[in-house]
Amino acid sequence: MAPERRKLIVFVAAAIALVAGTAYFLWPGPSAATAPASNERPAQGTVARSTAAIQAPDVHLPALGAERPKPTDASRNLFRFKPKPTPPPPPAPKIVAPPVPTGPLTPPPPPPIALRFIGIVEQSGRKIAMLSDSTGRAEYGAEGDIIQGRYRILKIGVESVDVAYLDGTGRRTIRLGS
Repeated sequence: MAPERRKLIVFVAAAIALVAGTAYFLWPGPSAATAPASNERPAQGTVARSTAAIQAPDVHLPALGAERPKPTDASRNLFRFKPKPTPPPPPAPKIVAPPVPTGPLTPPPPPPIALRFIGIVEQSGRKIAMLSDSTGRAEYGAEGDIIQGRYRILKIGVESVDVAYLDGTGRRTIRLGS
Protein backbone atom coordinates (compact mmCIF):
# COMPACT_ATOMS: atom_id res chain seq x y z
CA MET A 1 0.00 0.00 0.00
CA ALA A 2 1.11 3.46 -0.77
CA PRO A 3 1.88 5.75 2.17
CA GLU A 4 -0.67 8.35 0.99
CA ARG A 5 -3.46 5.78 0.89
CA ARG A 6 -2.49 4.45 4.33
CA LYS A 7 -2.64 8.03 5.76
CA LEU A 8 -6.05 8.50 4.18
CA ILE A 9 -7.41 5.28 5.71
CA VAL A 10 -6.08 6.22 9.16
CA PHE A 11 -7.60 9.70 8.88
CA VAL A 12 -11.02 8.35 7.81
CA ALA A 13 -10.99 5.80 10.65
CA ALA A 14 -10.14 8.49 13.21
CA ALA A 15 -12.92 10.74 11.87
CA ILE A 16 -15.48 7.90 12.10
CA ALA A 17 -14.38 7.12 15.66
CA LEU A 18 -14.67 10.77 16.63
CA VAL A 19 -18.18 11.08 15.15
CA ALA A 20 -19.29 7.84 16.83
CA GLY A 21 -17.93 8.93 20.22
CA THR A 22 -19.59 12.33 19.98
CA ALA A 23 -22.93 10.78 18.99
CA TYR A 24 -22.71 8.31 21.91
CA PHE A 25 -22.18 11.06 24.51
CA LEU A 26 -24.74 13.45 23.04
CA TRP A 27 -27.46 10.84 22.44
CA PRO A 28 -30.25 11.34 24.98
CA GLY A 29 -30.33 8.60 27.56
CA PRO A 30 -33.35 7.16 29.30
CA SER A 31 -35.14 9.75 31.41
CA ALA A 32 -35.46 9.44 35.16
CA ALA A 33 -38.54 7.80 36.60
CA THR A 34 -41.38 10.28 36.41
CA ALA A 35 -43.64 11.06 39.33
CA PRO A 36 -47.22 9.90 38.90
CA ALA A 37 -49.67 12.55 37.75
CA SER A 38 -52.05 13.92 40.34
CA ASN A 39 -55.14 12.75 38.45
CA GLU A 40 -53.98 9.15 38.04
CA ARG A 41 -54.95 6.40 40.45
CA PRO A 42 -52.03 4.87 42.26
CA ALA A 43 -51.26 1.19 41.97
CA GLN A 44 -52.91 -1.21 44.46
CA GLY A 45 -49.86 -1.56 46.69
CA THR A 46 -49.18 2.13 47.03
CA VAL A 47 -52.62 3.15 48.33
CA ALA A 48 -51.80 2.45 51.94
CA ARG A 49 -48.56 4.41 51.80
CA SER A 50 -49.98 7.52 50.10
CA THR A 51 -53.00 7.92 52.40
CA ALA A 52 -50.79 7.76 55.45
CA ALA A 53 -48.49 10.47 54.11
CA ILE A 54 -51.20 12.87 52.85
CA GLN A 55 -53.78 14.20 55.28
CA ALA A 56 -56.64 16.53 54.47
CA PRO A 57 -56.29 20.08 55.85
CA ASP A 58 -58.54 21.26 58.66
CA VAL A 59 -61.53 23.19 57.33
CA HIS A 60 -63.57 25.35 59.68
CA LEU A 61 -66.97 25.35 58.00
CA PRO A 62 -68.62 27.89 60.34
CA ALA A 63 -65.82 30.38 59.62
CA LEU A 64 -66.57 30.15 55.90
CA GLY A 65 -70.15 31.30 56.47
CA ALA A 66 -69.21 34.21 58.76
CA GLU A 67 -69.71 37.76 57.57
CA ARG A 68 -66.72 39.36 55.92
CA PRO A 69 -65.62 42.94 56.64
CA LYS A 70 -66.81 45.52 54.13
CA PRO A 71 -64.33 47.82 52.35
CA THR A 72 -64.21 51.17 54.10
CA ASP A 73 -62.30 54.16 52.78
CA ALA A 74 -62.18 54.78 49.01
CA SER A 75 -58.75 56.43 49.26
CA ARG A 76 -57.12 53.21 50.33
CA ASN A 77 -53.60 52.76 48.98
CA LEU A 78 -52.30 49.22 48.84
CA PHE A 79 -48.72 50.39 48.57
CA ARG A 80 -48.65 52.64 51.63
CA PHE A 81 -47.98 50.72 54.82
CA LYS A 82 -48.23 53.50 57.36
CA PRO A 83 -49.92 56.88 57.59
CA LYS A 84 -48.28 59.75 55.78
CA PRO A 85 -46.04 61.71 58.16
CA THR A 86 -46.80 65.35 58.73
CA PRO A 87 -44.45 67.65 56.83
CA PRO A 88 -41.87 69.48 58.91
CA PRO A 89 -42.54 73.15 59.49
CA PRO A 90 -40.86 75.48 57.01
CA PRO A 91 -37.53 76.85 58.17
CA ALA A 92 -37.54 80.30 59.64
CA PRO A 93 -36.43 82.89 57.10
CA LYS A 94 -32.96 84.18 57.66
CA ILE A 95 -32.81 87.92 58.01
CA VAL A 96 -29.74 89.25 56.29
CA ALA A 97 -28.93 92.89 56.69
CA PRO A 98 -27.88 94.63 53.51
CA PRO A 99 -24.20 95.52 53.41
CA VAL A 100 -23.45 98.98 54.67
CA PRO A 101 -21.32 101.00 52.28
CA THR A 102 -18.09 102.01 53.97
CA GLY A 103 -16.71 104.49 51.47
CA PRO A 104 -18.01 107.43 49.51
CA LEU A 105 -20.83 106.74 47.10
CA THR A 106 -19.71 106.28 43.52
CA PRO A 107 -21.79 107.56 40.64
CA PRO A 108 -23.62 104.90 38.65
CA PRO A 109 -21.83 103.65 35.55
CA PRO A 110 -22.79 105.22 32.23
CA PRO A 111 -25.44 103.40 30.22
CA PRO A 112 -24.12 100.77 27.80
CA ILE A 113 -23.11 101.86 24.33
CA ALA A 114 -26.00 100.77 22.11
CA LEU A 115 -24.31 100.63 18.71
CA ARG A 116 -23.85 97.80 16.19
CA PHE A 117 -20.76 97.44 14.03
CA ILE A 118 -22.06 96.62 10.55
CA GLY A 119 -19.00 97.02 8.33
CA ILE A 120 -15.75 98.73 7.27
CA VAL A 121 -15.13 100.90 4.24
CA GLU A 122 -11.55 101.58 3.13
CA GLN A 123 -11.19 104.83 1.28
CA SER A 124 -7.73 105.85 0.05
CA GLY A 125 -5.99 103.77 2.75
CA ARG A 126 -8.18 105.14 5.53
CA LYS A 127 -10.58 102.84 7.43
CA ILE A 128 -14.11 104.10 8.03
CA ALA A 129 -16.40 102.17 10.39
CA MET A 130 -20.12 101.83 9.69
CA LEU A 131 -22.15 101.79 12.91
CA SER A 132 -25.90 101.51 13.43
CA ASP A 133 -27.93 102.61 16.45
CA SER A 134 -31.08 100.98 17.83
CA THR A 135 -33.33 102.86 15.39
CA GLY A 136 -31.40 101.51 12.39
CA ARG A 137 -29.80 104.84 11.44
CA ALA A 138 -26.30 104.35 10.05
CA GLU A 139 -23.33 106.47 11.19
CA TYR A 140 -19.88 106.57 9.60
CA GLY A 141 -16.60 107.54 11.21
CA ALA A 142 -12.83 107.04 11.18
CA GLU A 143 -10.53 106.67 14.19
CA GLY A 144 -10.90 109.71 16.47
CA ASP A 145 -14.25 110.83 14.98
CA ILE A 146 -17.29 111.59 17.17
CA ILE A 147 -20.47 109.61 16.52
CA GLN A 148 -23.94 110.95 17.48
CA GLY A 149 -22.31 113.62 19.65
CA ARG A 150 -21.75 111.10 22.49
CA TYR A 151 -19.21 108.49 21.35
CA ARG A 152 -15.65 108.56 20.06
CA ILE A 153 -14.17 105.85 17.82
CA LEU A 154 -10.87 104.83 19.42
CA LYS A 155 -9.64 102.07 17.12
CA ILE A 156 -10.92 100.25 14.03
CA GLY A 157 -9.74 96.66 13.66
CA VAL A 158 -10.42 94.00 11.04
CA GLU A 159 -13.43 92.49 12.84
CA SER A 160 -14.08 94.94 15.68
CA VAL A 161 -14.18 98.60 16.66
CA ASP A 162 -13.40 100.21 20.03
CA VAL A 163 -15.85 102.94 21.07
CA ALA A 164 -15.95 105.06 24.26
CA TYR A 165 -17.93 108.00 25.65
CA LEU A 166 -16.46 111.42 25.01
CA ASP A 167 -15.25 111.71 28.61
CA GLY A 168 -13.33 108.40 28.23
CA THR A 169 -15.61 106.23 30.37
CA GLY A 170 -17.66 103.29 29.20
CA ARG A 171 -15.23 101.84 26.68
CA ARG A 172 -16.64 98.92 24.62
CA THR A 173 -15.28 96.68 21.88
CA ILE A 174 -18.02 95.97 19.33
CA ARG A 175 -17.59 92.89 17.14
CA LEU A 176 -18.66 92.86 13.50
CA GLY A 177 -22.36 91.97 13.22
CA SER A 178 -23.18 92.49 16.90
